[in-house]
Amino acid sequence: MYKTKKKKTRVILQMLPISGTCKAFLEDMKKYAETFLEPWFKAPNKGTFQIVYKSRNNSHMNREEVIKELAAIVGSLNSENKVDLTNPQYTVVVEIIKAVCCLSMVKDYMLFRKYNLQEVVKSAKDPPQPHPKLGNGKEAKLEPEAKLNQNDPSEGKNNQQVVPENNEELEQTKPKSESQVVNEEGAKPELADQVTEGSKSNENDHS
Repeated sequence: MYKTKKKKTRVILQMLPISGTCKAFLEDMKKYAETFLEPWFKAPNKGTFQIVYKSRNNSHMNREEVIKELAAIVGSLNSENKVDLTNPQYTVVVEIIKAVCCLSMVKDYMLFRKYNLQEVVKSAKDPPQPHPKLGNGKEAKLEPEAKLNQNDPSEGKNNQQVVPENNEELEQTKPKSESQVVNEEGAKPELADQVTEGSKSNENDHS
């Protein structure tokens, strides 16, 4: 399918390669992986690798711990085995489904799009489809506010109502603010008189 770019399946989305199974417990996985990984990584064999982990319907396994233990086993088989996350020679696929651990060793895992049959048939030369709303990026421009107001007459009316039409409206608004300031300043002496009268009454009471 990768070579011909012809889709031959309708309902199969992704293939899950399984070379062996064991119980989904760390000790069982370590014991099984020591013999399972020997044909590819035990000296004199060597190569670059990555570990792909996926868990389904399982909550007692820790992803980081599993990857760390399996990588240590590969390193113990041959010190020349190196980790390569971009273009590895081998990919150790770990699939945990409930209480079962499925292990497999595959090549060209990233080249074959993680065995996703829908992606394998796509050509690398096919350009990505642009977003229908954005287009090629040149058409997505902001219009000036004047044009926006012309397109929406209701917004234009609202904007015109905010600005006064003549100076008479401005003069009508000024006396209100000035009268408020005068009233506030005029209230200060009355409050001062009340405070002095209250203090005098308190002195008389103490006397």
